[in-house]
Amino acid sequence: MCGIAGWIDLKADLSNRRDIIENMTGKLKHRGPDEEGFWLSENSLIGHRRLTVIDPVGGKQPMVRRHENNTYVITYNGELYNTEDLKKILKSRGYSFEGHSDTEVLLTSYIEWGSNCVEHLNGIFAFGIWNQDKGSIFLARDRFGVKPLFYSFKEDSLVFGSEIKAILAHPDIRAQIDCEGLAEIFSLCPSRTPGHGVFKDINELKPAHCLILNREGIFIKKYWALTSHEHTDSLEQTVKNTKSLVLDAIQRQLVSDVPLCTFLSGGLDSSAITAISSNFFKENDRGQLHTFSIDYTDNDKHFKPSNFQPDSDAPWIGRMSEKFDTKHHYVEFDTPQLAGSLKDAVLARDLPGMADVDSSLLLFCNEVKKHHTVSLSGECADEVFGGYPWYHRPELLNCGTFPWARSLSERTNILSGDLINVIEPENYIKKRYVETINEVPILPGENYEEIKRREMFYLNLYWFMATLLDRKDRMSMYCGLEVRVPFCDHRLVQYIWNIPWSMKMLDGKEKGLLRHALRGILPVDIVSRKKSPYPKTHNPSYEQAVSKQLMEILSSKNSPLLPLVNAKKLIKMVKRKSDYGKPWFGQLMAQPQLFAFLIQVHIWLKEYNVKIL
Repeated sequence: MCGIAGWIDLKADLSNRRDIIENMTGKLKHRGPDEEGFWLSENSLIGHRRLTVIDPVGGKQPMVRRHENNTYVITYNGELYNTEDLKKILKSRGYSFEGHSDTEVLLTSYIEWGSNCVEHLNGIFAFGIWNQDKGSIFLARDRFGVKPLFYSFKEDSLVFGSEIKAILAHPDIRAQIDCEGLAEIFSLCPSRTPGHGVFKDINELKPAHCLILNREGIFIKKYWALTSHEHTDSLEQTVKNTKSLVLDAIQRQLVSDVPLCTFLSGGLDSSAITAISSNFFKENDRGQLHTFSIDYTDNDKHFKPSNFQPDSDAPWIGRMSEKFDTKHHYVEFDTPQLAGSLKDAVLARDLPGMADVDSSLLLFCNEVKKHHTVSLSGECADEVFGGYPWYHRPELLNCGTFPWARSLSERTNILSGDLINVIEPENYIKKRYVETINEVPILPGENYEEIKRREMFYLNLYWFMATLLDRKDRMSMYCGLEVRVPFCDHRLVQYIWNIPWSMKMLDGKEKGLLRHALRGILPVDIVSRKKSPYPKTHNPSYEQAVSKQLMEILSSKNSPLLPLVNAKKLIKMVKRKSDYGKPWFGQLMAQPQLFAFLIQVHIWLKEYNVKIL
């Protein structure tokens, strides 16, 4: 995993602008703390920051290869999980390799197949390949957007980078936001419309899309999409195929030349990854697997079971660690650390985000990085297999909006009247929801309930999962830690996509199909454990800490947040010290997180010197 940046201008001489690409690339040092590299030519400046995971010597970037009178230059962030498969094919076609890095295999794949190379890739990636002789740049992003890629295009000039901060380091691009950007922040955030960079003139290359810039213009196309068809496998074969795909996805992602660990919460998803990884380590003489978990000071005193979080993780973590002989590391944080890291979480994401849900992950990844460079994590299983409440409760399934963000009044009540008039949050959310629903590949002949569930799966894959993947990448890579997400394997997702709900809900349990597939791999009690989400603090001192911070901001008189909110209402909320109330986003973000989110908006506007147009 790394950081990439570039500036292409087919009508200007960039050869004396090294300082710009150095500055852009330097903003990504956290993503690649091990090395930096540059390519400079008349029309191209390409930078790379490297986090060394595979082939320390042979994987240096930007990588340059000459083939049939063309010079190709690649800058690449990601990991291919079918490197050896591709290498065999390419060797059979006459290619040779200088090292064993996936970077060289990816570049050679492009040389062989051109823009169609992405159809052959199994992995997580964002990359750019410059053809020096033809004067063209090819950008591509993995199928579900695990790896980020942003760009800005103006008058034949293309600027791109792994993160927004790299693009803002270009002197021609300003930190500006218009009414649509404000709507993204105050109507949808921490979600973000696919392809939307929030800042004016900054876009995100959508998942499963590629971009080509050459002397004929700029072209963007979608290279992959979920397809809907009738599922004809028997229940027995479905369970068998699911198990095979899960095993293969996890085992493929255990390749690494540096220390690798897993995140372990004791839940179904992380336990599956840990069990399969531990067994793989033992079979391949890779020593004892290290596992990591997160918790908060005094959470045992303040934890109260709920439908969202029925029990604490600690006993289950101990059960898994003992069963699979892992070296477990308990990482614990206190309130001052969580509240104090809200700023770093904004700097990592370049936008306001999931408040302490972000900052806690950032702190956690920083601790893990002290011991390991690569980890596997259980994200995406809930979206793929149907683990969330909104898959199961009819009122949420049929709510006609994003079910994780139904509490619109909680958001709009604290906004200024002027801002509400400008962004029209209800209309903006409805617009984005309808756009997404219209993309769903419906299967003709399905009944109403199956159609609604297919829509719900699509919404989750391209919105809620995207938010969590964005969070995971930004918080982990800010610490120079690579986190892989096996349940996001596109072959697995495509297969599960068409399985009817009755099979997905085997035994009447959420993720019942996955539970059946993991029988014989996990202990029976772990297989049957009720879903529990990412742990958050239940300590009331956290709400006190963020309330104090927010009051200081509201009392400052020069905060850029003040014109955007109803300060009187917010002050009443803080002083009222009401209970947490229902979540205003997802399952974890209630009133303390709303306060923390507004603190992050203040930090973002101030630190990035955002100009509102």
